Amino acid sequence: MSFALPFLVIFAAGAFAAYHRLRLAVWAALAITLLVAAWLLGASPVASAIAAALVALVAVPLLVPAIRKPLLTAPALGFLRKALPPLSQTEKIALETGSVGFEGDLFSGKPDWNKLLAYPKPQLSAEEQAFLDGPVEELCKRINDWEITHVHADLPTELWDFIKRNKFFGMIIPKQYGGLGFSALAHHKVIQKIASISSVVSATVGVPNSLGPGELINHYGTQQQKDYYLPRLAIGQEVPCFGLTGPFAGSDATSIPDFGIVCKGEWNGANVLGLRLTFDKRYITLAPVSTLIGLAFRMYDPEGLIGDTRDIGITLALLPRDTEGVDVGRRHFPLNSPFQNGPVRGKEVFIPLSQLIGGVDMAGKGWNMLNECLAVGRSITLPSTASGGAKAGAVVTGAYARIRKQFGLPVGRFEGVEEALARIGGKAYAISALSQATAAAVDRGDVPSVPSAIAKYHCTNAGRDIAKDIMDVIGGKGIILGPRNFAGRSWQAAPIAITVEGANIMTRSLLIFGQGSILCHPYILKEMRAAQDPDAKAGLEALDGALYAHVGGAISNAVRSFWLGLTGSRLQATAGDAYTKKFFRKLNRYAANLALLTDVSLGALGGRLKFKESLSGRLGDVLSHLYMMGAVLKRHHDEGCPEADKPLLAWAFHNSAYEIELALSQALRNFPIKPLGWLLWPVVFPLGRRAVAPGDRLSHRVAMLLMAPNEARERLASGVFLTPGEHNPGGRINSYLAKAILAEPVERKFLKALKTKDIEALDFASQLDEGVREGWITAEERKQLEELHAITLDTITVDDFDAHELRAASYYDGRADDGRRAVA
Repeated sequence: MSFALPFLVIFAAGAFAAYHRLRLAVWAALAITLLVAAWLLGASPVASAIAAALVALVAVPLLVPAIRKPLLTAPALGFLRKALPPLSQTEKIALETGSVGFEGDLFSGKPDWNKLLAYPKPQLSAEEQAFLDGPVEELCKRINDWEITHVHADLPTELWDFIKRNKFFGMIIPKQYGGLGFSALAHHKVIQKIASISSVVSATVGVPNSLGPGELINHYGTQQQKDYYLPRLAIGQEVPCFGLTGPFAGSDATSIPDFGIVCKGEWNGANVLGLRLTFDKRYITLAPVSTLIGLAFRMYDPEGLIGDTRDIGITLALLPRDTEGVDVGRRHFPLNSPFQNGPVRGKEVFIPLSQLIGGVDMAGKGWNMLNECLAVGRSITLPSTASGGAKAGAVVTGAYARIRKQFGLPVGRFEGVEEALARIGGKAYAISALSQATAAAVDRGDVPSVPSAIAKYHCTNAGRDIAKDIMDVIGGKGIILGPRNFAGRSWQAAPIAITVEGANIMTRSLLIFGQGSILCHPYILKEMRAAQDPDAKAGLEALDGALYAHVGGAISNAVRSFWLGLTGSRLQATAGDAYTKKFFRKLNRYAANLALLTDVSLGALGGRLKFKESLSGRLGDVLSHLYMMGAVLKRHHDEGCPEADKPLLAWAFHNSAYEIELALSQALRNFPIKPLGWLLWPVVFPLGRRAVAPGDRLSHRVAMLLMAPNEARERLASGVFLTPGEHNPGGRINSYLAKAILAEPVERKFLKALKTKDIEALDFASQLDEGVREGWITAEERKQLEELHAITLDTITVDDFDAHELRAASYYDGRADDGRRAVA
């Protein structure tokens, strides 16, 4: 033991220093001090000397720059210059677009959760709240989604007018230009509320406030463009769309074949310098009704009319719809969801250079502009839409499951239905927190490229899962379309959100981790820039600082991964209250796991990692669930850590923990370099996988929250449209819940009497009469049962139609059909 002790001492000192991220000099001093102590206590002098030599051998070259740089950093720089794949201009822009918020802490392996909790609580201004309570509430009351989706396949004229008159298209346009100038949080709240009653209307309102001419002009437009277009866009005098996607360039938007050639031409009677554009775009939302078309294309100047560059690059321009040669095609029909969407084409369409967004100075900078604006727009519209549908669906389905009875019990009491209700409630709770968190990040001044991708992917994916479970719970009520159906259209439209603004498969497998691991990592981007610096001396200096901090961080993450896994994450100080500390501790472990696997993957695979999409996707899942649980815990903290919300919080957390460990285990089992995966397994899972999916008792508690009035349910439902009305079947069902529960004891008493007494009456009204005569129920209780019968009937009733009502109006155009004609 006396011979082994010195080596155990330096190992323990190293592990302690790595876990706490002490500087190398501190580790060396600590190790030497302990070695001296061990020698004084009887350790072998020879072993002590060898151990001291090992400490010196490690510490001296690393601590002395004059030795470290030529001996270690310079060879590393040479290796990186050869190993790193050359980045295209497109990749450089994508990697360097956006800012880094708390997601950067996750890649450090030791996140400061107090920093997250210290962010200001998201709050609406009085003006924004008034808009939600006034125009947004009124708009929702006016929406008849069945008529929009089935009868008109469009918003009725009066709804279009109301939206324009109340400046719904101008939420992001500053007040100085006639817009509302709302925060991103208000934008999120508006879309969320509208989406809870109609995804068609939310898409119509959301697109002009997302990636499109309004945002692009506001950020990059010339003053003349701002002064002219922004006031017109704010009041709906101009309806915008943006043409990016084409038949041959979808997710790979940088490969757009659409082009513009610099030349001279006629514009408003004058001969001016401009562009001749040829383009073919499809899937363009609002295109069929647009008056102002934003366009992305590749700009060329073969004659050198504006400079020496021939291939200028991706550029953005504004085309009035009435520009000669612009062809707005017929409408697309996306899965029975008739928001305005269609193709836009043009051949040799001439526009002056003044129509370039930002003018000639911004020519060729279109990809930068799109990336920055997409990071903001993608943070809000689709996540908020998913959140609105999920939250409304959760509380309405919970009410339905309590009111609807089979075998004498509410269907929500059956364990199979409880499982589905728990998934609905837990996922709705998580994605509503995630969608709010990304909006709050925008309001803090971030350009959240990675969080926006996380929110888009996970909110829309979970939204589809929730829609599926809702359909399973409500059964026939969901599959029979009609004015009484509150869920069918959401189920039909779910794949649309999955597909747009970056297909979810691509977002998960390439974007979340691919961009996050470089942009958000504390050292990777610095090292890449150092390796590609044409000034070798400057590159060496930059790499020297980043590389050795990176090596130290990687060692720390390995130690932390092993220790936190071995101890169940218990022996550490962290943020949170008595209840949430255990959650933060687990997240610390998973953050260390993510950081470790990121470093190993990048180090072992280098440029090949971007082609290992399965590995990238799984590590992206780990990052996403870490970020999402941070958002959930932040919101729980902001709301005062309410006791009633704990089942929702616990379900969401345990579901994410299970998904994180599943993703980590799949990444290790399928690691491209098998032996490396085997070596990493005991470091990441020293006791094996421990996280399990939410259990039955927890699922029961979540399901019960959805099926009875309570403060947690009210908080989950906040911000969605549940005002009962003729055209809001979900709102009506939700409003019945309290009355149905109050009537349950009377109903049980009456049903017991029906089973045990000799009752001759067969119809419900006669049975009630007999019940009152015989004294089984009072006259007041009879009224209660009549009301329960009526609200149950409205809850479960579905629609039916004459055959001609289900045929398209165009079927009757010019045709006779047994004397009836459809009214267009």
